[in-house]
Amino acid sequence: MPTILGSGEHRYRVVENWAKLPPEWNLTDVASVAVDSKDRVYVFNRGVHPMVVLDREGNFIRSWGEGLFGRAHGLHIDADDNLYCTDDGDHTVRKCTPDGKVLLTIGIPNKPSPFMSGEPFHRCTHTALSPKGEIYVSDGYGNACVHKYTPDGKLLKSWGEPGSDPGQFNIVHNIATDSDGFVYVADRENHRVQVFDGNGKYETQWNNLHRPCALYCCGGKHPNFVIGELGPGMPVNRKVPNLGPRLTIVDSKGKRIARLGGEDGPGLETGKFLAPHGLALDSKGDIYVGEVGVTNWSTSFPDTPMPKVVRCLQKLERV
Repeated sequence: MPTILGSGEHRYRVVENWAKLPPEWNLTDVASVAVDSKDRVYVFNRGVHPMVVLDREGNFIRSWGEGLFGRAHGLHIDADDNLYCTDDGDHTVRKCTPDGKVLLTIGIPNKPSPFMSGEPFHRCTHTALSPKGEIYVSDGYGNACVHKYTPDGKLLKSWGEPGSDPGQFNIVHNIATDSDGFVYVADRENHRVQVFDGNGKYETQWNNLHRPCALYCCGGKHPNFVIGELGPGMPVNRKVPNLGPRLTIVDSKGKRIARLGGEDGPGLETGKFLAPHGLALDSKGDIYVGEVGVTNWSTSFPDTPMPKVVRCLQKLERV
């Protein structure tokens, strides 16, 4: 029997062994995924082959990025199928063609800004585009802000600072936009998603989340959002149930309408998650989930040796 997650209109079948890689290849820590106009799936991971491209059935097409990226973190794709690759290892955002040609680099490779200076970048995490093509960058682990750039990479403004008040961040981990130009920021360790206008004015926040890590806007006038939530990060609540890891689907106001998994903690079993870190949907509404299970293993299972191969990518097929 197939494993089904969710309920009502939001039911998904877990597609086991979906990705079909060349012999001896493995994905390691899939930090992010993106789907282009032809439903090709771009898998941005921390293995030997940083960008692996698959078709909808999981068949291997190509790889690229070898020797280019320091540490894969965020991936966003625009209407022309250009990819915005956020590398928190060398503190850059690179705009690339579908076959890996670099069109634009924002940031200076391997030269981070001072820690918590508010200047770009110090371990930047993800990107999103405004309706006009302006580039928002969440930044990140060594900063607590969002930067806004022109389409050709000129800095327009920055906002945010460390803290837990509205407009402040504690690991600004992911970012998305909608067709009206609102900006949604996964404020991970503040357990919320904050919503801003296109110029950084605080609008509202979505609570009742647990370490929101991945964030995907499904598009349309009143879009739904899929949020990947991490499980417990501290020993004191490691075995507490109902804290994730999981996926949560919310409406355009942040109201929860479905939840996928997460009732009884992390795992490698079908229907469970380890550390959902990147999300994308294809034209059929299927969900692709990138997970950083290798990085997260010692947090979730400190007393269990890590398997040689840890699942880092899942496909959930809408039923």
